[in-house]
Amino acid sequence: MGQLTLFCVAFYLPFAGDAHLGGPQGLRLSVQEAPPKTLTILLLRHAEKVDASQDPELSTAGKQRSELLVKMLNDLPIEKIHTTNFVRTRDTVAPLAKAKGLKPEFYNPRELEVFAEKLKREEGVHVIVGHSNTTPDLVARLGGDPGEPIVEATEYDRLYIVTLVDGVPASSMVLRFGQSGR
Repeated sequence: MGQLTLFCVAFYLPFAGDAHLGGPQGLRLSVQEAPPKTLTILLLRHAEKVDASQDPELSTAGKQRSELLVKMLNDLPIEKIHTTNFVRTRDTVAPLAKAKGLKPEFYNPRELEVFAEKLKREEGVHVIVGHSNTTPDLVARLGGDPGEPIVEATEYDRLYIVTLVDGVPASSMVLRFGQSGR
């Protein structure tokens, strides 16, 4: 539950600059200025796969992780879901897309610079599912801190949150969810 609180702080923190104390009413937004355009992106690697073949399905553990993602993110106002066109990435985000009534949009993991520039023009909350070698790269291209490389064989629990606000450098954090293979 503490991780979700951190997300809420990261998501709403950009609006704090437009807020002020309003006596007995407490914190309120100024009606004189519109809030800046804000984009919050949640990025993760696909869940656990059954084997190391070219385009494998999710394992039982991977399916459980994809269901956990729904529970974690269900209350967020997700506007778009992006995934590569591989079984493991599509299946990781399928339960969330169904719960949100959204159709995932495919992106090409070989064209991350183009995809990053497209994302920077968006706003709202987006979820992106990629791969161990592309997700940290995309985080960096969005201005976030990718941290250490993802451990290909065992690491499926990393969830990046990158927040972009007009005129402010990107902020990012990493959360962990579900069973850890580290």
